Amino acid sequence: MKVILIMAMTVDGKIARDEDHFPDWTGREDKLMFKEATQKAGVVVMGSKTYDAIGKPLPNRKNVVLTRKKVRWSEQGNLVFTGKKPTILLADLEKEGFSTVILAGGSKINTLFAAEGLIDEIYVTFSPKIFGTGLSLFSDRLSVDLKLIDFKKLGSDEIFARYRVVK
Repeated sequence: MKVILIMAMTVDGKIARDEDHFPDWTGREDKLMFKEATQKAGVVVMGSKTYDAIGKPLPNRKNVVLTRKKVRWSEQGNLVFTGKKPTILLADLEKEGFSTVILAGGSKINTLFAAEGLIDEIYVTFSPKIFGTGLSLFSDRLSVDLKLIDFKKLGSDEIFARYRVVK
């Protein structure tokens, strides 16, 4: 199972101003890249704060929301709330036929997967913004080495970089 973390980040390294910040501050090209990657994978995993900020399931893909609140549930076929550990969740998704999972944050969920060595690639779009304060890509101290796979300009002002996690 391949796990790809996809995040947009400001030049000062923030993925959001706070936990409730609606993730609509990147360019059209970044949004299109995210949509294409998540639809190709067929499944996107996120934390409950990220899901709440978006406010609805992303269409045409399975949305898995990691939460500690056992009362959260959904009747929608493409939305699942779960408290499973990342390794168990990935094994279950693989049994369902998925070969790639997109990890879409937030910083606590990113840290859960990174701390267990489960992230294979990281896609980052650097957006020409500065928040000053806010949420970082990860919420705790980690040591992860990366190898640049490629990079390109997105639109007129953003830079997309693709990294492989060195294991």
